[in-house]
Amino acid sequence: MACAVARATARLPRRLWYDGQARHARGANDVSLTNSLGRRDNLPMPLIHLEHVSVSYGKRKALRDFTCDIEHGAVGLLGLNGAGKSTLLKTLLGFLRADRGSVVEMFGMRMPRYALKARQHLGYMPERDIVSPKVSAVAFLCYCGSLYGMGRVDAMERAHEVLNYVRMGSKRYQKMETYSTGLRQRVKFAQALIHDPKLLLLDEPTSGLDPDGRTEMLRLIRELAVERQVAILLSTHLLPDVDAVCDRVVMVHEGELVRDSSIQDLKSETEGAYEVEVTCRHEAFRAGLEDAGYAYEEMRGDALMVQLTDGASEQTVFEIARAAGTHVRHFQAVRQSLEDVFLRTIGSKG
Repeated sequence: MACAVARATARLPRRLWYDGQARHARGANDVSLTNSLGRRDNLPMPLIHLEHVSVSYGKRKALRDFTCDIEHGAVGLLGLNGAGKSTLLKTLLGFLRADRGSVVEMFGMRMPRYALKARQHLGYMPERDIVSPKVSAVAFLCYCGSLYGMGRVDAMERAHEVLNYVRMGSKRYQKMETYSTGLRQRVKFAQALIHDPKLLLLDEPTSGLDPDGRTEMLRLIRELAVERQVAILLSTHLLPDVDAVCDRVVMVHEGELVRDSSIQDLKSETEGAYEVEVTCRHEAFRAGLEDAGYAYEEMRGDALMVQLTDGASEQTVFEIARAAGTHVRHFQAVRQSLEDVFLRTIGSKG
């Protein structure tokens, strides 16, 4: 599938900046990318704009009226399995056509008129295995580079550059059938970088990795986003991955966009929020909260998450309970994780 992306854009020229020295010394393990993955300046506004996109597989709606901007930085595309994440990535890549709505603009170019040129700037790491078992990582990356129109020398130089970056070492010369899951994931990641994309679409990049491999993969992704300013769209169902790498999260549930916010804003939503449980007269206590203008949400059992307004004293909750003829038996400040926000969000959608 990744090679299909390359074939679709192979007619276009590629930007290459080299320092004049070949970076593929045998056995080299230099992890720096000083040229084509150098820091990007003067970043434009949103990279991709979608409006009211709906995509179906037969009678099943995989995306429903999806409107969103994909911006610079690291964005987490978060949802349960089957939520529509991969469908969105394939729609951006042009593998699927929308039933309704469209990808309106990509990298400042109107779609679909400039679709081929715009998609040249996408790098894609699919979830499924794409490596060729009987060839080495170097040969595979050179082949991917040739599909983007690189000559043999440029393709070889770039292949070693990105393989150095993902720390392949001398294993790059071995057949990929001998690779562990972690090494195969690194090769998939490297092929997504081969043509110096502006935006990386990563579909479950830590799938199947052990803890050390997962940590290293997330480090590479975060470094690209922060130090190299390569935009990232990280599709995953693993909330810790999003929390570790991303600045913003787009939540998808049953094909619909249900949340689009910075992670900082999501986590700060519960500032001034308290988990409260009273001994009895629960309805009277809730009515008292409503009369006082305090929002609340049901939690587990009879517990409520009560949001106090700015400047309100915690003592107010106890006074409302007394006025309702009951007592507070549990009172605790809420410290909300990204997982808490996600579960509450999809739970509210039924």
